[in-house]
Amino acid sequence: MTTQRMYDDLGSPLTAAEFRSITDAVVGNIEQVIEGKTATVRLALAVMLAEGHLLIEDVPGVGKTKLAKALARSIDCSVRRIQFTPDLLPSDVTGVSVYNQESRDFEFKPGAVFANIVVGDEINRASPKTQSALLECMEERQVTVDGVTYPLQTPFMVIATQNPIEMEGTYPLPEAQRDRFTARIAMGYPDPAAELAMLDAHGAHDPLQDMRPVADATIVRRLIATVRDVHVADMVKQYAVGLVTATREAPDLRLGASPRSTLQMLRTARVVAALDGRDYVLPDDLQSLAVPVLAHRIIPTAEAQLARRTTDQILADIITRLPLPTDRQRSPYDTRQRPQQANPTNPYDRRGY
Repeated sequence: MTTQRMYDDLGSPLTAAEFRSITDAVVGNIEQVIEGKTATVRLALAVMLAEGHLLIEDVPGVGKTKLAKALARSIDCSVRRIQFTPDLLPSDVTGVSVYNQESRDFEFKPGAVFANIVVGDEINRASPKTQSALLECMEERQVTVDGVTYPLQTPFMVIATQNPIEMEGTYPLPEAQRDRFTARIAMGYPDPAAELAMLDAHGAHDPLQDMRPVADATIVRRLIATVRDVHVADMVKQYAVGLVTATREAPDLRLGASPRSTLQMLRTARVVAALDGRDYVLPDDLQSLAVPVLAHRIIPTAEAQLARRTTDQILADIITRLPLPTDRQRSPYDTRQRPQQANPTNPYDRRGY
């Protein structure tokens, strides 16, 4: 089976009620372990259904690895964990060809990336050479070893955790590696009520051990097929391009966002819209995703760093300055038929009008 065939063989889409029921069950299952972080949990699920990868960055002890493991345990599929250390080798990640004396031939031993969900703990404690072993599998969903290409399963997601680069013993992720992560999120400290609830829930027993999967790989593939049908109006696509283009022209940024980020932001916006019960994307969805999807890809100038302007602040200024898309006349080349569920009064849902 080719990589493209595996990538497209997702199954039939679910109904809106089935989609809502399953996603609510996954979010509720994770929240048994992660208290008070509903928005973070929903974004992590959105990245999975957008066929992307998630980078969780924060200080030690706030639940980064626990969120990754809770999401993995909520799905009944193959899960592998990689503990990134300075002595980890690229072959430990991708696999290696070993000579078999009985068959007198080399046989491939798959590495840890051959799973539906790969949890990479403290990814920035490994050397850049080992980090680069993930580049091909994250973008192309395949691994090439000794000239032979091996396709990965669908779904495939890398959930990596890392400490801030100021922490001792860390290597900064290369730009190419960061760009392959769909979103970067921070756990943050829990509020006092959530932390008090955590003491009761985790004090004597780890609830992670009691977690049971509420979905499987087949259902996840159908969820992915469902969000692919979410409508994106042309003006919303133009707004996404305008938002990313503004990062490339901003005077405070030395490196703007890539075209890959535009595609991944739109895919994630489809999922966010579906999680909110809509079958069309709003500009608000793109605005809410701008920081988690774009902030880790852009690099501020030296002057901006001296002024202590963060990438989050720069993106907030860009969103404020960029005008929202306005209604436009339908293109004469748009010959799609009007579906019954389209809303002619909503400019973002005028499919066929």
